[in-house]
Amino acid sequence: MSDALAPLNTRVLNPATEELVALVPAATRDEVDEAVVRAAAAQRGWAAAAPADRARLLRRFAAVVDGHIEELAQLEVQEAGHTIGNARWEAGNVRDLLEFSAGGVERLSGRQIPVPGGLDITFLEPLGVIGVIAPWNFPMPIAAWGLAPALAAGNAVILKPAETTPLTALRLAELALEAGIPEHLFQVLPGHGPVTGNALVEHPGVAKIVFTGSTPVGKQIMAKCADRVKRVTLELGGKSPNIVFADADLEAAAAAAPMAFLDNTGQDCCARTRILVQRQVYDRFLDLLAPGIAAVRVGDPSDEKTQMGPLISRTQLDRVRSYVPDGTEAIRGTAPEGPGFWFPPTVLTGCDPTAPVATEEVFGPVAVVLPFEDEEEAVRLANATEYGLSGSLWTRDVGRAIRVSRAVAAGNLSVNSHSSVRYWTPFGGYKQSGLGRELGPDALTAFTETKNVFISTEA
Repeated sequence: MSDALAPLNTRVLNPATEELVALVPAATRDEVDEAVVRAAAAQRGWAAAAPADRARLLRRFAAVVDGHIEELAQLEVQEAGHTIGNARWEAGNVRDLLEFSAGGVERLSGRQIPVPGGLDITFLEPLGVIGVIAPWNFPMPIAAWGLAPALAAGNAVILKPAETTPLTALRLAELALEAGIPEHLFQVLPGHGPVTGNALVEHPGVAKIVFTGSTPVGKQIMAKCADRVKRVTLELGGKSPNIVFADADLEAAAAAAPMAFLDNTGQDCCARTRILVQRQVYDRFLDLLAPGIAAVRVGDPSDEKTQMGPLISRTQLDRVRSYVPDGTEAIRGTAPEGPGFWFPPTVLTGCDPTAPVATEEVFGPVAVVLPFEDEEEAVRLANATEYGLSGSLWTRDVGRAIRVSRAVAAGNLSVNSHSSVRYWTPFGGYKQSGLGRELGPDALTAFTETKNVFISTEA
């Protein structure tokens, strides 16, 4: 393909080597228009199908994905630099979400409401065409967060993957057809945000936008959707606290802390990048933490033993570097030199709690450790950010665990754990971390309208 055509394509680079993996055609505004027309036609037939038939096809889709786990994982390693273990989990998560959502198709029921003079019933009806704009940090799972429940609820889906990670999305669309999902019901449109993404957001035939990404872009999308009173779900940034109280199992808390912010090279809205430690055990915790940081194996993401791979791009690498000036006091691990977007595991100590690195989302393998005196100060520090997505607290005191969990302004909290996301439970943020909830038992209803019908029984 000639360089003259390159602006019409998205360039996919291997983050570990900086080598070109693929040039993928970028969808134009006209192509978005055409895709929406096709999706709307396919959706009408899908919504009219028997619920059992829709559920059966979604389970078949899950089975086909299951048969291609390794292929999808290898694509993810190439385009996103994820470790092979993580990539296999991500592909498996797509399968699991399809299975889980298929189980909800036949239970997506309305209600009968007691009223005088007649019978009142409600119906949950699909919205129509759903636009899903997925991020580059978890291309497969987060695409499936919108794709699976939206299809299960009777909608069509147009997925716009991130410019840097379109390959797994395109392959999933092929696997959907192989499984028997009706043509045009699930379409993937790679492209650039200002063109393809905007066209999807602004299109009058798209009933809802599901977006995962940065808070500034999320605000722009929300404003555009408001102009058409278009429904929107936003999963945005995070600056999650990891609160360690003096009565905690310090060895366990310190052992778990590194991968709580280094998983996916810190490119995770749920990364526990603010480690808050009660002052009387602060020094002891750092002594326990340092060997864990040094031991993290950073390198070739295709190596089964690798724990952390590269950042996604040169732009992201430069952004992360800007938060850690030379000479900053820190606990540091190691990272490869040479080609690739590498940054070592880094924990800043002696940091001002109001510094940008302590309050803004770095989206890289960088955390800060801050001391606190008591429960009240721990909560104040935990909430001293515009974000409120997730967090953890470590304590043996059940009463404290409940009090602090209720006091921290975040949508997802874990006690003596760093787990934030389970497809069985709702996920979403407070404050500028987002709007709405994904996953969990109510995921399908987020893609429906409630219609109320009253039938008079009076003579």
